Amino acid sequence: MKRRQFITAAGAGLATAAIAKPAIAQSSPEVRWRLTSSFPKSLDTIFGASEVFSKIVAEATDNRFQIQNFAAGEIVPGLQAADAVTNGTVEMAHTASYYYVGKDPTFALFTAQPFGLNARMQSSWMHFGGALDLANDFYKKYNFMALPAGNTGTQMGGWFRKEIKDVADLQGLKFRIAGFAGQILSKMGAVPQQIAGGEIYPALEKGTLDAVEWVGPYDDEKLGFYKVAKFYYYPGWWEGGAMLHNFINLTKWNELPKNYQAVVRAASETAHNWMLAKYDAVNPGAVKRLVANGAQLRPFPQPVMEAGYKAATDTYNEVSAKNADFKKVYDSMVAFRGDQYLWWQVAELGFDSFMVRMRSRG
Repeated sequence: MKRRQFITAAGAGLATAAIAKPAIAQSSPEVRWRLTSSFPKSLDTIFGASEVFSKIVAEATDNRFQIQNFAAGEIVPGLQAADAVTNGTVEMAHTASYYYVGKDPTFALFTAQPFGLNARMQSSWMHFGGALDLANDFYKKYNFMALPAGNTGTQMGGWFRKEIKDVADLQGLKFRIAGFAGQILSKMGAVPQQIAGGEIYPALEKGTLDAVEWVGPYDDEKLGFYKVAKFYYYPGWWEGGAMLHNFINLTKWNELPKNYQAVVRAASETAHNWMLAKYDAVNPGAVKRLVANGAQLRPFPQPVMEAGYKAATDTYNEVSAKNADFKKVYDSMVAFRGDQYLWWQVAELGFDSFMVRMRSRG
């Protein structure tokens, strides 16, 4: 290359760099957000997913976009996380939408509902069945949008001080249970109580509660429920696949550069997969330890399951008749569930059932 050409080319390159550098800075500004969780730090999986999320956001932006995590109660109580996002107290929350059924029962459907979807179906419905669009159209009323950011898998049915042999045993039972499931169980005679995670054990220990449900063996072991209630029932038919979300204030979301929005989406999806994978990894060992410590595993009796299914269906029909938002989302879920179980019984159920039988034979 001739000297004049080299100088010209070099000059052009420097000019390009001079132009590009401010452009990069402009598209990657310094951003500081706060995230409030609905969960205590002691629950390293359900709270940990929000930490995984924030770490990825920071690393992907060379620490230019940092999100500080706060446990339930550090800024607002766990059950007020959505309100804190709505009013701009924080930019975002990691929470379960069914905590807010008091505002509108439609909130329940985006996390889990009795006899709804399992974890994989819930994720598929969100991403490919139109549920995320339905959710974010609904959430506009509350000034936030949502991204899936975790799933517990099918949960356990909870810890009971006494055996549940029939529906009659639920009469007057003071049961800590979240979301729409409380309304269903009240039709079956139980007295539902919605209490944040960190407050459950003292209430059970004092006898304020007769039974509690939380998530599953790993978290339940950490919370120590087996020390005060020995009967451990399954399955948690009200949470076949409980999905967590990142709620993000709409104004703050719209202020983000597109590349930061893409990072938030990708980090939320990673946290979503991380949580489910970790629960699947840690629950088997935890249930072994719980049984060794005296927990008595019990399946819910078939009459209880069937009564729950009927109560749930009746409740959904009643709410749908009065709430157009609920009906739209519920009808979408039911249609999706029908096709999913048509497929599930062909391959997934057949394979899993066979493998369970083989395991039982040693």
